[in-house]
Amino acid sequence: MSAILRVIDANANRAREGLRMLEDLARLRLSHAALSAALKQIRHDVTLAIGQLPIDRGHLLAWRDSANDVGTTISTASEGKRESELALAAAASSRLTESLRVLEESAKNLGAGGVAAALERIRYRSYDVSKQVELALFGGRGPQWTLCVLVTESLCTHHRWTEVVRRAIEGGADCIQLREKGLTDRDLLGRAKTVVEYARGSGAAVVINDRPDIAMLANADGVHLGQTDMSIADARKVIGSSLRLGISCATIEQARAAVLEGADVCGLGPMFASTTKPKPSLSGPDLLQAYLDDDSTRRVPHLAISGITKQNIGQLVKLGCAGIAVSNVVCGSEKPEQVCRDLSRAIKGLGDVA
Repeated sequence: MSAILRVIDANANRAREGLRMLEDLARLRLSHAALSAALKQIRHDVTLAIGQLPIDRGHLLAWRDSANDVGTTISTASEGKRESELALAAAASSRLTESLRVLEESAKNLGAGGVAAALERIRYRSYDVSKQVELALFGGRGPQWTLCVLVTESLCTHHRWTEVVRRAIEGGADCIQLREKGLTDRDLLGRAKTVVEYARGSGAAVVINDRPDIAMLANADGVHLGQTDMSIADARKVIGSSLRLGISCATIEQARAAVLEGADVCGLGPMFASTTKPKPSLSGPDLLQAYLDDDSTRRVPHLAISGITKQNIGQLVKLGCAGIAVSNVVCGSEKPEQVCRDLSRAIKGLGDVA
């Protein structure tokens, strides 16, 4: 009996420790009320389930013997470091679910089948909630791009699209997004590889619109999705952690959901009216303001998008905008490099803005 009591005591403590770590990450790092509440409820339910075991709390405490526990002196190199908050969450998730399984089996050993069943249900809930915490922490990786140029050949009226890419990078664009809706898969992949080849030597990133498979095959840096494209979860099944994942958001609710699902960058807009991709309504600078004011979203890089020019970029800069995405203003310009240079300086607060 003493051995099973020690097992139950140790794993009850371990499960609560894992839950507390995840709860604090959800509450203090992610500022996510629903996840925090879900983890707090699981913590309560674990305590309740353990309390229904046919054992006495006094026995548990009496048999606790940390000083003579041989496991306290056994450790691995990986236990001595946690390289990121995601690593903290992953370790806590494993600690939680492994402990719940041990408690479940221990309950069966004591003949408490009802408690074992309850602990099993809690374990499956924990898999889902810990996954959400890890995915939310998984997102937001990589740099905050200053200027992303969306390149579409049909918009390149003064230069070949390859020349626009070259000049945009020369002018300071640190990200090129390839947006071509009408190409065959083979042609799109070939074009994506060409953009990657152009950008690699300069340090600029390359993002492929809509197509995680093409982005992977072209060795691009990321993929960007719209609200009607495949879900973030499905895209991750293709790209895993190898590429950055961006998504367009027209409301703060969409942005919060994207961040929770693990987006690395949120495209915010439409900011202003655009002839490239007309929208029935504008989100406007208020969306950027809401994004930067929200504790759960502002930690994730952003790109304000749609209709941005040197004449109106000042409105965004005053709000704290750190990055923009533009298309026709660069692709349709006789001097795309100069437009990029002006916009990049404006975002960095180095040039005159309206």
